Amino acid sequence: MMAVMTDVGGLDRACDDMSAEEPTTELFVNGTLMQGLALHANLGDATFLGETRTAPSYRLHSIDDVHPGMYWAADGSSIAGELYAVTAQQRAHILATEPPGLYFGPVKLADGRTTEGVLFSAVEASRYPDITGFGGWRAYQAAIHRRTTA
Repeated sequence: MMAVMTDVGGLDRACDDMSAEEPTTELFVNGTLMQGLALHANLGDATFLGETRTAPSYRLHSIDDVHPGMYWAADGSSIAGELYAVTAQQRAHILATEPPGLYFGPVKLADGRTTEGVLFSAVEASRYPDITGFGGWRAYQAAIHRRTTA
């Protein structure tokens, strides 16, 4: 980073000639946006903060085995996913490139924090297989792979 010295009111001050970093928000993802999966590139250069789980309050459905749909449910379970720091521009791009029916909303994490996450309508999800028992999209995909290669 390059600094420029300026004289303000007789005082020398160092000022960065680069703009401040753009603010970020946390985003919980639980499907094809995760590392190594089909839509991960849509995250661009978002910062990976780590793997995490939701509080035990969500259900997960397989939407045509293409992507998951997660929603809050009193009889839910903890769902595996990943946490990213995203800028407003990245967030807008991700939302614009998500499959139909997915949206951003509040997600409670296992550690008690609430962050933004990718969700799906419970009404719509009810038309698809419930895969909550797998604990996450990766585990479900692994089970499908084992089934098709066995």
